[in-house]
Amino acid sequence: MSFTRRTRLAGAGVAFVLALSGGALAAPAAGAAPPAGRLTDLVNPFIGSQNEGNTFPGATVPFGMVQLSPDTGHSTGYDYRQHKIRGFSLVHASGAGCRLGGDLPTLPTTGEVTQTDDAAYAAPFRHDHEQAGPGYYRVRLDSGGGIEAELTATTRTGRQRYTFPATDKANVLLNAGQALHRTVSSTVQVLDDHTVRTAVTGRGFCRDTRPYTVYTITRFNRPFAAFGTWQGKQVTAGAKGSATAVAGSHGAYVRFDARRDRTVEATTALSYVDAAGAAGNLRAEGGPSFDAVRRAADRAWNDRLSRVAVRGGSTDRRRTFYSALYRALLHPNVGQDADGRYRGWDLAPHRARGFRYYQNWSLWDTYRTQAQLLALLAPSESRDMALSVLQVAKDGGWLPKWGYGTVETNIMTGDPVTPFLTNAYQQGLLKGHEEEAYAALKRNADGVPPAANAARGREANVEYLRHGFVPYLKGRKNAGKLGDPEFDESASVTLEYALADAMLAEMARDLGHRADSARYAARARNYRNVFDRSTGFFRARDAQGRFTGPADPARSVGFEEGTAWQYQWLVPQDVPGMLDLLGGPAAAGRRLDSFFAYDAMMKDPAGTARKVWVNGPYAYDNADKYNPQNEPDLIAPYTYLSTGQPWKTTDVVRTALSLFTDAPTGLTGNDDLGTMSSWMVLSSLGVFPVQPGTDTWALTAPVFDRVDLSLDRRYYPRGHLTISASGAEGPRRYVGSVRLDGARRTATYLRTEDLRAHGDLAFTLSGSPTGWGTDPRTAPPTVGLPTTAAEAGSQ
Repeated sequence: MSFTRRTRLAGAGVAFVLALSGGALAAPAAGAAPPAGRLTDLVNPFIGSQNEGNTFPGATVPFGMVQLSPDTGHSTGYDYRQHKIRGFSLVHASGAGCRLGGDLPTLPTTGEVTQTDDAAYAAPFRHDHEQAGPGYYRVRLDSGGGIEAELTATTRTGRQRYTFPATDKANVLLNAGQALHRTVSSTVQVLDDHTVRTAVTGRGFCRDTRPYTVYTITRFNRPFAAFGTWQGKQVTAGAKGSATAVAGSHGAYVRFDARRDRTVEATTALSYVDAAGAAGNLRAEGGPSFDAVRRAADRAWNDRLSRVAVRGGSTDRRRTFYSALYRALLHPNVGQDADGRYRGWDLAPHRARGFRYYQNWSLWDTYRTQAQLLALLAPSESRDMALSVLQVAKDGGWLPKWGYGTVETNIMTGDPVTPFLTNAYQQGLLKGHEEEAYAALKRNADGVPPAANAARGREANVEYLRHGFVPYLKGRKNAGKLGDPEFDESASVTLEYALADAMLAEMARDLGHRADSARYAARARNYRNVFDRSTGFFRARDAQGRFTGPADPARSVGFEEGTAWQYQWLVPQDVPGMLDLLGGPAAAGRRLDSFFAYDAMMKDPAGTARKVWVNGPYAYDNADKYNPQNEPDLIAPYTYLSTGQPWKTTDVVRTALSLFTDAPTGLTGNDDLGTMSSWMVLSSLGVFPVQPGTDTWALTAPVFDRVDLSLDRRYYPRGHLTISASGAEGPRRYVGSVRLDGARRTATYLRTEDLRAHGDLAFTLSGSPTGWGTDPRTAPPTVGLPTTAAEAGSQ
């Protein structure tokens, strides 16, 4: 496999400024090659492209609207085991578990155009003729006499360069009628001898959704020798198409004479607003040459990656680390056009003022890790992302759950938007918008979206507020609402609602809403209402309040993508209370040992991780062990901090990190828009958001000798944080002591205010477990729980 093998880029580049999510980044001087040792050389975009990691290897920039990448026939785009490319399409979601995007796949061919189905005209390729790095992708297609395809990107455009064999029939196919999602209709227009315009309306994700439309315009660098369009199986030479939307197979081809000049370049601009938005994006970002865009993309990525400078560790560890950091910076995505317009969830155009509008919200996943990582490393963007979520509530009438583009998919359950936004508040990202955010969160926490609104929100809130738990009502329908039903996953939904209530209680208390805080604090203990003392596990209850489903916690019902074993640790707001339910810290520690197969893990870490923990990318059910490939278990290793056994957190985290490798199989399951990669990055740094929705960072042994974080001084006045742990790569893996700017730190956690006020976090490591963190008073505290007896009785 070849990846990120950088060569000197020939040709005169055009100096320009490329608008990226972090601001304006100037391209290198014309003709300059990337400096040796750039961090982009350590990124392997093929990691996770096999075994349902569902990543993509194509070209994009940080948080870019466009992800121009090859599709091989897998439901989410690219699978390393497949060896034909159907096209290079504009939109991809890294690590999503279902079909999404894949709009306007383009493919170079030669000869007559006779096939209109991308599966029929797909081009074979070999991995030894494939290369990928941040912002660049190249492959040699074996069909058509051998065609080289190169891809790069700006924020809103995808750039293609095709090198054909000598032929007078060098074609580029633009397929508007096929995508990864279900295509409803499309329009295709050949505007002139350089330009093709399309609009693609599609729908669907894991389930059906409302339709949404993307608009594209593709400009070629040389005139067409010929062109045509197709509808169904009928190919019509010279036809220009029309603005009339049609269903089914639909597209255009353009032809070039490549006997003398064998290279064709094209720029495709994307907009979610309208055709004028796509044209404006093309004018704003479509001018520079392919090589200039490639250099600028590389520079943008290197700028991002260099904000985390690691020392020590093997080459493989650094590759997997920087590749994970790369994936963590792919989403959410810029949603506004170059002119500031975006299409809101009311499906009307709006203009973002005072912030950049972002979209694509996999909140059930990202609220646990990625939101916190971005708040640390990209706080300006994180602020705009939080304001974008609030804008969704303004435009669409309710806060989102799993949003793609302009629609709510309602995929997954619980109330993930609350800890997402309370995290932004606690990290200081909502200054000037605190009450606005609180009002939207309160409405969400206390109500249910109206029937006319597409959002499900807290669908089970009426029953939750009445009973203190969500009843298990398998198959209960919500008329007119697409997405995942909450009552099917009632036990885990109760836990997720209670977690969100705790985080909102803390925010309400800070803002002086004392009565509200008391109500939410009482509700934060509702996790206790689904605890079955006869089994010692959380368990679903029916409408009459009876525990239901198999008593075996490995075969329980009512849990989203998991079992009672895996959800028993999802009480970050009240770990001491949860441990008491399990019989106290000692008994809970023994259960943790069983859950992680700890004794076996210490004897055979790799075997335990790959044969006991991981049973398949979608093996959610019938399990009594840790599942490091899915979100419900992400905080579980850090529960040892509350049982007085912090060294076991280190042991489990180190073993779980071994599952991230420098190979296509280097992820154990869906990356879920950077969630699992963020877990890897944060756990490697030794600071982890153990209470999502707060500003609490749990501490464990880092895996690098030293990490220097360059932080935004607008949010972190010191501008840097150095995390040091000499000998981390050797046998010394356990924390002996922690110092913050030289002052001893006995607690096993920090607050964000500690990171703002200090610049040096130093771990002293030991070859065996020590007494650090064993005192119960050093564990992370409870969050948002009742502080008085009166509060405890309020609901």
